[in-house]
Amino acid sequence: MDPVSQLASAGSFRVLKEPLAFLRALELLFAIFAFATCGGYSGGLRLSVDCVNKTESNLSIDIAFAYPFRLHQVTFEVPTCEGKERQKLALIGDSSSSAEFFVTVAVFAFLYSLAATVVYIFFQNKYRENNRGPLIDFIVTVVFSFLWLVGSSAWAKGLSDVKVATDPKEVLLLMSACKQPSNKCMAVHSPVMSSLNTSVVFGFLNFILWAGNIWFVFKETGWHSSGQRYLSDPMEKHSSSYNQGGYNQDSYGSSSGYSQQASLGPSSDEFGQQPAGPTSFTNQI
Repeated sequence: MDPVSQLASAGSFRVLKEPLAFLRALELLFAIFAFATCGGYSGGLRLSVDCVNKTESNLSIDIAFAYPFRLHQVTFEVPTCEGKERQKLALIGDSSSSAEFFVTVAVFAFLYSLAATVVYIFFQNKYRENNRGPLIDFIVTVVFSFLWLVGSSAWAKGLSDVKVATDPKEVLLLMSACKQPSNKCMAVHSPVMSSLNTSVVFGFLNFILWAGNIWFVFKETGWHSSGQRYLSDPMEKHSSSYNQGGYNQDSYGSSSGYSQQASLGPSSDEFGQQPAGPTSFTNQI
């Protein structure tokens, strides 16, 4: 049997039915969607400038941009409608920092999820041998939850800036020819941002998955088991003291009953001696 087959036979794929491994597999899949929809984006818009002098017009001005969205480096030329002179412009803004941070978090989250899933399947015994594996897993999960929240929020703001900077109406305002009423400027088509919107959605979904998985990873650590022992000890002490209290109460009940019976004896004797009083009184009379 080849090594791959031996490794596959040694693995326990049943752990994927458990919440910890199942969420790790989902994190792996959602991380792929997050960095693919953002890092693989390329789009553009097309504008037209119709000058009074038709020979100076340009009805197809293509402006292309892509990840990592350094828009200030995207340049294009447009007619000025003043002879053959052309104006060189550039888009406004730079969202590369937020976009690159988002993709970096997604890539590392994918790599860690892949490694963790492999450990869960093939090295489950070593993972649970001591508290080191679950403890590292717990810390990394908390860190990635925070990074997903920060990265998704930053990229959502960056995407908003990209939409504004690539809005055809905003770009037309940069052209001097479009400031003259005699020239006609219009947008032929706008950029499609659906995949970028999807990347933001997957970013926050990843945050929800990682944050939800914190509890299941915490249950694997020694902190959870020690916490359970700490809670169970006072309950056991309380139950044992309750049983002792019940035993003493029974003993007290039996002894008190005995005492009551003992005290009833002399009372009955005294009650029997009561007629002697009137008899002696009659005799005296």
